[in-house]
Amino acid sequence: MPPPATPQELLATLVGFDTTSDKSNLALIDFVEDYLRGEGIASVRVPSPDGKKAALFATIGPAGQGGIGLSGHSDCVPVEGQSWSSDPFTLTARDGKLYGRGSCDMKGFIACVLASVPRLKARALKEPVHIIVSYDEEVGCTGVRPLIARLGQDLPKPRAVIVGEPTTMAVIDAHKRIDAYRTVVTGKEAHSSLPALGVNAISVASVLVGEIDRIGAEIAARENDPRFDPPYTTVSVGTIEGGTAANIVPKHCEFRWLVRSLPEEAPDAIARRLVAYAEKTLLPKMRQVTEEAAIETELEGSVPAFKAGPGSEAVALALSLTGANATQAVSYATEAGLFEQAGLPAVICGPGDIAQAHAADEFVTIAQLDACMTFLKDLADRLSL
Repeated sequence: MPPPATPQELLATLVGFDTTSDKSNLALIDFVEDYLRGEGIASVRVPSPDGKKAALFATIGPAGQGGIGLSGHSDCVPVEGQSWSSDPFTLTARDGKLYGRGSCDMKGFIACVLASVPRLKARALKEPVHIIVSYDEEVGCTGVRPLIARLGQDLPKPRAVIVGEPTTMAVIDAHKRIDAYRTVVTGKEAHSSLPALGVNAISVASVLVGEIDRIGAEIAARENDPRFDPPYTTVSVGTIEGGTAANIVPKHCEFRWLVRSLPEEAPDAIARRLVAYAEKTLLPKMRQVTEEAAIETELEGSVPAFKAGPGSEAVALALSLTGANATQAVSYATEAGLFEQAGLPAVICGPGDIAQAHAADEFVTIAQLDACMTFLKDLADRLSL
């Protein structure tokens, strides 16, 4: 019998699948499913509505509710426009670092979980370990939601979930909320030699972007939660698009923007302020030229904040396994808030540094994979007592 696959070997295979969020992840799910089947472990697919992607759920140990969930997402962000020193979809080792898209965020954790399967299977577990692999985390944590809805229904419900996002194996018990918005400005076209006959949608949008920046600066001066970096709610515009030609007053412009709010903040407060500003300050003047003028802001998606409940058994377990004395909070979002909302105590703890995620030459260190393997070994020991 061949020796068990190492985390590095499994990570090389996982990185080899281009699971950028706009592509299918089914080849990776096929591999994970086959790997588990080879270990005698059945799994359940939870397909996306269009069938082009799937999440996966598998259980090791005794059947029934309870146990610990180990959750990781299979998708990754694009590499277009980035300058890589090596093929991003070929795992490359240099100086104790493993380079490749998704190596840090977060295929390194999935590789460690899969490498731990033989040990988990060989132990006399008193309660199960559940493996959860999701999709589309990078575009709003959408892929895990149908799977969560089935926990406690036709799938076992873990008593706690460890989300293995890159934390350098620190224990994270809180993160910010994300709300994604799209604002569309409708003006009136005119010849650029007679701009007063039109309503320049790009100019109006630029005023709105300036107002968003002003609101953000005001919040930064007022809020201060030192657990987060930065310690306040942030607002940022990500894309803007409008106009048809340089000599036409543009009728249409739209931009997309994000709010990353502290867990205690009202999630729609900033959007309501922008809408009120538009209605009071901009629209009256625009409608003097055309009644068709409009400014519409819509919520495109949200990821809930995560704040572990008092006395969380997930947090207590992670602190015990890592030996850490304190928890931390982060500004990026994960699927942990969704698990917590569903009544599953969650904690975030995984290999790699978030500073490497999404960047060119993304990497995870071999030392971090080793630390995660020790963490999972100690988890197996704990569940076998």
